[in-house]
Amino acid sequence: MCGITGIIQSNSLLFSKEHLQKMTAALAHRGPDGEGLWKNDSGNVLLGHRRLSIIDLSDAGQQPMHYLNRYTIIHNGEIYNYVELKEELQKKGYSFRSKTDTEVIAAAYDCWKEDCLDHFDGMFAFAIWDEKERELFAARDRFGEKPFYYYYDGKNFLFASEMKALWAAGIERKPNLKMLFNFITIGYADNPARPEETFYNNIYKLPPASRLYYSLPENELTIEKYWDIDPDKQNKKITDTEALEQFNHLFATSVKRRLRSDVTVGTSLSGGLDSSSIAAVSHELRAASQSHQCFTAIFPEFEKDESVFSKQVADQFNLRQYTVNVSADVLFSDWEKLLYHQEEPFSSASIYAQYKVYELAKQNNVKVLLDGQGADEVLAGYHKYYKWYWQELFHQRKLLRSRELNASKKIGVQEKFGIKNIAASLFPELATVILERQYLLKAIRQEDLNKDFVRLQSKEAYYTTPTHFTLNAVLYFNTCMHGLEELLRYADRNSMAHSQEVRLPFLSHELVEFIFSLPAHFKIRNGWTKWILRESLKNKLSESIVLRRDKVGFEPPQLQWMQNEKVQEYIREAKRKLVHEKILNPIALNKKIVPRPAYEADNYDWYYLTAAILYP
Repeated sequence: MCGITGIIQSNSLLFSKEHLQKMTAALAHRGPDGEGLWKNDSGNVLLGHRRLSIIDLSDAGQQPMHYLNRYTIIHNGEIYNYVELKEELQKKGYSFRSKTDTEVIAAAYDCWKEDCLDHFDGMFAFAIWDEKERELFAARDRFGEKPFYYYYDGKNFLFASEMKALWAAGIERKPNLKMLFNFITIGYADNPARPEETFYNNIYKLPPASRLYYSLPENELTIEKYWDIDPDKQNKKITDTEALEQFNHLFATSVKRRLRSDVTVGTSLSGGLDSSSIAAVSHELRAASQSHQCFTAIFPEFEKDESVFSKQVADQFNLRQYTVNVSADVLFSDWEKLLYHQEEPFSSASIYAQYKVYELAKQNNVKVLLDGQGADEVLAGYHKYYKWYWQELFHQRKLLRSRELNASKKIGVQEKFGIKNIAASLFPELATVILERQYLLKAIRQEDLNKDFVRLQSKEAYYTTPTHFTLNAVLYFNTCMHGLEELLRYADRNSMAHSQEVRLPFLSHELVEFIFSLPAHFKIRNGWTKWILRESLKNKLSESIVLRRDKVGFEPPQLQWMQNEKVQEYIREAKRKLVHEKILNPIALNKKIVPRPAYEADNYDWYYLTAAILYP
């Protein structure tokens, strides 16, 4: 896990090694274990790297790394199956001087060119300069766990792991008002229609599952997608036994690979099903790198505090548990640092709890954490997915005889299924149009907003829905188009703020591809979400964990925090900034602040609070 920076320029005198050093220094928190700077002989290519040593702690792992007197690579992330790939490449005649996964990437690129990406199981953002072809090849992992931002003006191409490195090189910081409008009105922190957009006009991100080519002297930039999932392609003949066997194998393989490390590995343990399942499988594998330590955020006296469940799991697997009590008071001591590392607005306070968990791991000298992110989006963990499954069953004329509505009610599910859902099932295209219109009208009528701001920015409002109203379609939408990448951005910035590496076993692409190949009833069955995961764990975890009926979603007491007078003063100051920038009307300053829970819709005051990050 590291920080990468680069400059490819047509005029070798425009950006110097001093610019590169400033960019790389801005990412020191991502890699405190070493710094590397390199410039080619012509001065057109400059690459920088900050190192967080996880695999091969020796100097042989330093970057930028040169390979075959042709390639120079900088890499952020981990290729978890590098051991198997290295053996395969050695059989093809390749040799290696280090034990790193970075060198394996370089060799794989020489062997398979851009198709090397098909061989990688990992989280990564890397760039390889080919001096012979005078071309940069860069790529980002399938789900967007690792970031890659860039600036391109037709003659110069600059890139980095975080935007602050681009600002350090002198790139202008200019807010993207279209993104800001959609964030403030509907809480979108990305643009599903244009995934390259960020909250800044002249800075873009390489989308997940994408590769990039930049050539000299043409100064030509090409970006293309290299991986995708077909949510409609399902194996309808697979049996429960076959599905469980394959799921268990793929999940165990994913956890095993993510335990590969030359430093100790701990676990982020909330007490929910996802993190508990990782603890259970890790315990079975008994990897040498496992530290048997877990880290948990607690919220005493908050109704959604999960500390009882997390302690139960920690005791079951003999894990040493460290806890951090996260409160509104400590939020203030970290607020500016949190904003600095996040760089873009965020839609709830849950990311601060995550920030404190990663800080806790660092304080106890654990560099790598396993985490359960991704499971909800892939396995249908949120209660909002019930309606999509019921709509699919209704469309297939199976809803009544499936008895899924009654089954969900018996276990306390409060989701409703009414005439609107029936209409959406029968007329999905019309439902999409109606929903988009409703959200646009709601945004336009929001009285807090400056009328000129609304008039100019609402033309490109982009509330979107899945293309098909089926469970797999909405899971695909949240996993690959809108939702998951936002959460991964938070996790990357929070972990790297503390020089921590976070690994996500549920995001092995082989596991995800398999889950998407399963019909919907493997995800929701008899009223239970994540059916296949619960079934696979029923003999490994206690029933109180496997059959938890409450879906918390790592939720902090945001409503209580927003009632804190200091928090409210921060919100008022944020509003003043947005009024000054003609985003909000002055009338908004006199309105009473409305505290809301972390995941409740229309959380406007929280949106204002974090939107002000765009105007430091």
